[in-house]
Amino acid sequence: MPLKTPEQYLESIKKPVNLYMFGEKVKEFWNHPIIRPSINTVMKIYELAQLDEYKNILTTKSHLTGNIINRFTHIHQSIDDLIKKVQMQRLLGQHTACCFQRCVGFDAANALYSVTYEMDKKNGSNYHERFKKYWIEVQNQDLMVDGAMTDTKGDRSKRPNQQPDPDAYLHIVDENDQGIIVRGAKVHQTGFLNSHRVIVMPTLALRPGEEEYAVSFGIDTNAKGITLVYGRQACDTRKLEEGKLDIGNYKYGGQEIFVIFEDVFVPNENIFMKGEIEFSGELVNRFGGFHRQSYGGCKVGVGDVLIGAAALISEYNGTDRASHIRDKLVEMVHLNETLYSCGIACSSLGFQREAGNYEMDMLLANVCKQNVTRFPYEIGRLAEDIAGGIICTLPSEADFKSTEVGPLLEKYLTTCEGLCAEDRYRVLRFIENLTMGVSAVSYKTESMHGAGSPQAQRIMISRQAELEEKKSLVKKILDVE
Repeated sequence: MPLKTPEQYLESIKKPVNLYMFGEKVKEFWNHPIIRPSINTVMKIYELAQLDEYKNILTTKSHLTGNIINRFTHIHQSIDDLIKKVQMQRLLGQHTACCFQRCVGFDAANALYSVTYEMDKKNGSNYHERFKKYWIEVQNQDLMVDGAMTDTKGDRSKRPNQQPDPDAYLHIVDENDQGIIVRGAKVHQTGFLNSHRVIVMPTLALRPGEEEYAVSFGIDTNAKGITLVYGRQACDTRKLEEGKLDIGNYKYGGQEIFVIFEDVFVPNENIFMKGEIEFSGELVNRFGGFHRQSYGGCKVGVGDVLIGAAALISEYNGTDRASHIRDKLVEMVHLNETLYSCGIACSSLGFQREAGNYEMDMLLANVCKQNVTRFPYEIGRLAEDIAGGIICTLPSEADFKSTEVGPLLEKYLTTCEGLCAEDRYRVLRFIENLTMGVSAVSYKTESMHGAGSPQAQRIMISRQAELEEKKSLVKKILDVE
């Protein structure tokens, strides 16, 4: 099957799901004004993949079938693939200014590809062939696949098998000759509702006695027993109001879902891990590495747009020639390109796994994500500084468009000669959206907690710091035995 068009993608997700928002069940979610911007974002991926100017970045040849596929369904076969992944994510961030939701499943698939191979080599299982067959279907149908790792975790001081409620971590509750039955929940699920399928993974390294929690599988996102609750975000109900100006980024948006698995059946052919606790931690680490690499692209693309908005509002404010404004813009660019440098660096030092696929440099991927937990906040702070306090006190679009006070607001919101006050209004709302509104979730908060909180990266950096090797360098220089 050829690459899906945006229209074909939209039709393919029109399916019944058990979805709730604001305490009510949602029907035809694809028409809901709060949800639709997140669908538009995914449609943009499918749209750009059709254009010749982007095909080198957004498409590639499958090593499994030889067909041309969307890069989001690719298993990395070279360092060039790793680099193009980051370039693609920056490009999409530039086009949407938000989370485009397709990275998690991409990273999950690449982690599973090598881990299933190594499980089979040690245990004589057939997970790798199962996964390849499953993923060929994804490639041939150009499906969007989510990745589900984070459990609700209950009492964080207790292990999964010590929880008062065993469902605090998703686990196997029963099995038969045909497959397994699972129960639990996965949270912070970016783009789950907009995806065709999901790859479920354990959320941490597991120990003996926790085999029921060591489970990974693929399943349709509308499978029987799955309940979805739409995540609430700042300023989200502005999308329900008349007009577009107050939304800021009214075309595109992200999406987070609380996913509940209530005795969901998974057939054997879709199971990629069942009880192999010794491989659970490695799957978590490899997925974390791939996803932390991703942040060196996607957040940089959004950063490009925010920098552009800051530069534009300085022009609209008449401050663009002030030296301190130019210096702040330079600092924003410096921070953003530093993030990109880490994403490219960890890709450039990638290596080939025994399964044949390529993996980024784990230490630099974690350094990349550690920087992402900090720099977007500073970029956002500088954007707010340049914009001015009016982004917090700007009257509503209804006031701006009213016959009574609208002309007065336009009079006093006009700055430079020849400037349209509405254009200034649009850019101010856009900056508000990226730094304080709905898109701030995917740019700032997701930068902090996505792909693991800051401490998760610091743990991985500590493990790979090679301090003993560094100490030996000093001893060698000083002739210390």
